[in-house]
Amino acid sequence: MISVAVADDQDLVRAGLSAIIDAQDDMHIVGEASDGIEAVAMVRRSNPDVVLIDIRMPRLDGIEATRELVRSNTSTRIVLLTTFDADRYVHDGLRAGASAFLLKDMPRHRLIDAIRLVAEGDSLVAPALTRRLIESYVRRPLDPGGVPTALLSLSTREIEVLKLVAEGMTNAEIAAQLFLAQPTVKSHVGHVLSKLGLRDRVQAVVAAYETGLVVPAVETT
Repeated sequence: MISVAVADDQDLVRAGLSAIIDAQDDMHIVGEASDGIEAVAMVRRSNPDVVLIDIRMPRLDGIEATRELVRSNTSTRIVLLTTFDADRYVHDGLRAGASAFLLKDMPRHRLIDAIRLVAEGDSLVAPALTRRLIESYVRRPLDPGGVPTALLSLSTREIEVLKLVAEGMTNAEIAAQLFLAQPTVKSHVGHVLSKLGLRDRVQAVVAAYETGLVVPAVETT
């Protein structure tokens, strides 16, 4: 059973999300909060598997709440709720330690699927959206020496896996691409996170872009 908490300053949004989540056989709501300070206290108290936090909230916004929770070494997976007009906050949220971003107007079945994926900890939610946002805010030139210094602790295979993670691929897709078993891919991803001191796959994507290992695509019209 996946325990979930919801933090949003809009009563109807918070109630709607909670009702959708509580209706699932494998999930249950363990807490609600109407602002960032309440959210931090609630998560520390109930320790849910996943918490949905609105980026824009009074007293303490979602990004600062995320920073507070990450500093407290919570095991709770943090998902920030956003809209397209809040894109400028997404990079800060990723760096703060959020595991994923969800759009408030996404279909309910995608919301539920995303929560399950985040709870499992081995998939990047909404790769196309996350990748687009990262490409918009994280642009670093690749060092002329080849592999960035920060990634020298990784093996050639681990770098290869990291590149594919940054492209939004799941473990199954990476396994098919590299002709590897899924447990092997999962092991490689775990080694990458451990060696680079990263919290999850989302931070791995950020690291890949920030170091220049992956260069943002240039859109053409």
